[in-house]
Amino acid sequence: MREALNTGLIEFLKASPTPFHATASLAKRLEAAGYQRLDERDSWATVPGGRYFVTRNDSSIIAIRLGRHSPLIGGMRLVGAHTDSPCLRVKPQPELQRHGFMQLGVEVYGGALLAPWFDRDLSLAGRVTFRRDGKVESQLVDFKLPIAIIPNLAIHLNRGANDGWAINPQNELPPILAQVAGDERVDFRALLTEQLAREHGLIADVVLDYELSFYDTQDAAVIGLHGDFIAGARLDNLLSCYAGLQALIEADSDETCVLVCTDHEEIGSCSACGADGPMLEQTLQRLLPDGDEYVRSIQRSLLVSADNAHGVHPNYADKHDGNHGPKLNAGPVIKVNSNQRYATNSETAGFFRHLCMAEEVPVQSFVVRSDMGCGSTIGPITASHLGVRTVDIGLPTFAMHSIRELCGSEDLAHLVKVLTAFYRSRELP
Repeated sequence: MREALNTGLIEFLKASPTPFHATASLAKRLEAAGYQRLDERDSWATVPGGRYFVTRNDSSIIAIRLGRHSPLIGGMRLVGAHTDSPCLRVKPQPELQRHGFMQLGVEVYGGALLAPWFDRDLSLAGRVTFRRDGKVESQLVDFKLPIAIIPNLAIHLNRGANDGWAINPQNELPPILAQVAGDERVDFRALLTEQLAREHGLIADVVLDYELSFYDTQDAAVIGLHGDFIAGARLDNLLSCYAGLQALIEADSDETCVLVCTDHEEIGSCSACGADGPMLEQTLQRLLPDGDEYVRSIQRSLLVSADNAHGVHPNYADKHDGNHGPKLNAGPVIKVNSNQRYATNSETAGFFRHLCMAEEVPVQSFVVRSDMGCGSTIGPITASHLGVRTVDIGLPTFAMHSIRELCGSEDLAHLVKVLTAFYRSRELP
């Protein structure tokens, strides 16, 4: 099971260079498992035991398996994650031609570690909106081939590079795509028109706009002397999206189960399709249109907010509280913060710990050092919107927000096992 899950994760990461592609990948797997796509613009006719999913903005997705038991009686089992990761986004008018090189201006999305982006073989993917035969359409594109690079400046010309060099995103991050001669100008939208024809056979009249991100073309891999680790891009938080999907598909339950994977977590979740927007609440209200029944069901429900945790790094162990240093390959981590940066409380943590014990899954705890700031997740946001009880958990990770992150190769199986048990649980606290 461990090897199959890890192989599946690596394939999922490769197919998901952007939130748009991640959502399409999740939708494809759900459809293969018998889930029916719903359109938010249509009326819905759902039935007990039915399997459904809905997307918004092509970058967020909610999957629902309606239970044979009413959610009014047993509540709902929700797992939440996010589809976005820090990256470099192409600007609207990105063309730069300097000293004979074609470059693209980029904007940093989220809290990215910038140094690892240098000297990587980069490709480009995302969503393109265009006009064809007088109609506005959108399509996902993925160049796949390494078409760009951000070369480092040689240390001979930057002697302070190893002394805490501050990277200027405006000047130092535009990737190089080509060498050009003389006054030659390259039209980036023309390149996108060519890509639409090459990838999809579409002849666009004009490219109107786009949302495109650079990504590292190196595939994720199981690495280490004994295969102890998985290294790859976007483990935060596609790892949790994939684990939630596998658990939802594997679990056979009479209760209502929900997987929600939303965009824009890395920039605060405040969008129409983010956790701080109305998507989840609107979806659940359409399934339970009676206001009184909806509130009663929410109060019987529980959300597991799954987002990567900080593993204790052997070179930087002093960055952790001495009693709360999660280890890779030692199971999922319950994340606690008294100031509600995480939504965990003793009841929800106790229930998750109970599930882990029953499934013989190791479990750990994380509390940030008292002299350091704490990050956050979709957990507190979703809890405050829905009023649903929530536990924040995640798998320990190194190099979070780097272009290539690291997790334990045994931990995915641990997480899938406990999330499957959560979906199958007959009673919630």
